Amino acid sequence: MTSQNGDDFRLTVLNPGGRDPEQRFHDGFAPGEGEHPPINFHAYAACTRGVFHYDTRRAIAEETPVLLLLRGEFRASERALAELKKHERKVVVSLKETGLHQIAQQLCDRGKLSRFMRILAQADGCIASTPEAAEIYQRARWDHDPATVAFIPTPYPVEDQQWNFSVPPDELTGIFVGTREWDVPSRNHFAALLVARQLSEATEEPVTVVNLDGYKARRLLWELKFPKEKFRVIEVEKPYPDYLGMVARHKIVLQLDRSHVPGQVAGDAIVCRTICVGGDGAIERIAFPKTSGEGRGINELASIALDLLRNAESRALIVAESQQLALEQLSFQAVRLQLANFFAQFTSGKETQESSARRE
Repeated sequence: MTSQNGDDFRLTVLNPGGRDPEQRFHDGFAPGEGEHPPINFHAYAACTRGVFHYDTRRAIAEETPVLLLLRGEFRASERALAELKKHERKVVVSLKETGLHQIAQQLCDRGKLSRFMRILAQADGCIASTPEAAEIYQRARWDHDPATVAFIPTPYPVEDQQWNFSVPPDELTGIFVGTREWDVPSRNHFAALLVARQLSEATEEPVTVVNLDGYKARRLLWELKFPKEKFRVIEVEKPYPDYLGMVARHKIVLQLDRSHVPGQVAGDAIVCRTICVGGDGAIERIAFPKTSGEGRGINELASIALDLLRNAESRALIVAESQQLALEQLSFQAVRLQLANFFAQFTSGKETQESSARRE
């Protein structure tokens, strides 16, 4: 059983053989602390004040339930699952990369698909950071209880004022393009830049884009012929808090991503107290239902963005709504309770069996 708000629940996230070192979130998660910010899968550990590990033995020693990530060829993940089960740990699994295009790329290899199916059959359950991944897991585990698969969005510490990166409304300016991958077709990065250029021409708002791919991507940006005085390209990777501070200075974050990813672009917008326009990630659909790209075409999204750039009152209303939705469904407290309730079904079953054995 769990406490009413899940405060006593701790989770270990294990990425076997991964590059991210051990990180403990027992004492909090202030911006700039630790090797990795409490986002994506690290956030599941952070919201429960748990631990992120890459070493299976250390994960076993935590004596807590484990979220096991599936990465690479899945061989290390399969070995880790066997070790964890040998030590009677409750283990749920998730693909580390969960965009629809990423799932398709991973599972088109016969060997990886075989290991994936074995792992899902042997795990206690699955946690999905997108609704679409949850549907795939359920179909792969067709002979298991559907309740052992859950969509639980990656959380953001919106209730923690240390993570409030808001900027006064009268200091906001411009459009931040949230995507940056030219070589991923479903990101629609080129189309987003075309929309941003058109919006900039109509409103005189500057456009900011991140390019971490060097000269090749820079040449592509040149072809779009943005006015230099209205175009800023960031080509140096910033620490996460500095990156959020930059995003927060913009009126909107714009994207046209159709990848059905967990939604970090929208998650960043939430802690920045700005607005995400476009995108069909899980967080976009939860926190920005009136501006997300789900079910909306490019022209409609451009119209929504234009209104928000021109109308401060409209922006304030959307920000207030997104903050309320995030507190209810995406905050650390909200997701910690979801995780605690999900894992309770496994521990309750074990406790029931042990109680029955004692009575006999």
